[in-house]
Amino acid sequence: MATYLFLLVLVSGMTSFFTASFGAGGGVMLLGVMAQVLPPQFIIPLHGVAQLGSNAGRAAMSWRHIDWKLIGAFLPGALLGAFIGSLVLVALPAAIMYLTIALFILYLCWGPKLPKMVLGTWGSMIAGSVTTFITLFAGATGPLVAAFVKQIHADRFRTVATFAMAMSLQHILKVAVFEAAGFPLGAWLPLLACMILSGALGTWIGLKLLKRMPDRYFHRIFNLVLTLMALRLIWQSFALMI
Repeated sequence: MATYLFLLVLVSGMTSFFTASFGAGGGVMLLGVMAQVLPPQFIIPLHGVAQLGSNAGRAAMSWRHIDWKLIGAFLPGALLGAFIGSLVLVALPAAIMYLTIALFILYLCWGPKLPKMVLGTWGSMIAGSVTTFITLFAGATGPLVAAFVKQIHADRFRTVATFAMAMSLQHILKVAVFEAAGFPLGAWLPLLACMILSGALGTWIGLKLLKRMPDRYFHRIFNLVLTLMALRLIWQSFALMI
């Protein structure tokens, strides 16, 4: 068991480094590892706390680049999504959810750019609501939020910082919902604290790499990472259907 706990701490740092460097993907990677070593009922709430620490650290280290207007629109939608999700905290069909998320990611990465109206205040509010609702059940909406933010911002620092802040808010709400539902987070605090510290170190190193990366390379890698995450979700979806 101690080996598995050390693995989670190590992977937390590595995946935080990956997200800080390339914009997205680390949260889904961490979720995949946690699914291998933790009981199913613990995966999403513990992943939420670990990712809250990782994203909050990244947002704090890059706060000057956050698009606060987008966050101001995202937050009310996220609150609504969390409220509705808390009323129906049941197991939804994971296969359909994964497939839907994957198709949205692929469209946002490779399809035509969304109209400005969709990317405005109402669009950001809807994105916050839908993705926060879904994350309570699937825990895999990071790439979807990242793909949405990418549609709005071309600057790599703006993308990474705004995505980190949006996900911090989303994970705060997720943790609050599971805490209210009676999930025993206290018993896991030592592990979560170590994962958060490891994640902060990975984020700091990753942001150093981000500063050296030109925007054109960042966006190519960003799209590639999100596409791989989408393909993984499609594979998971079909595996669950079989």
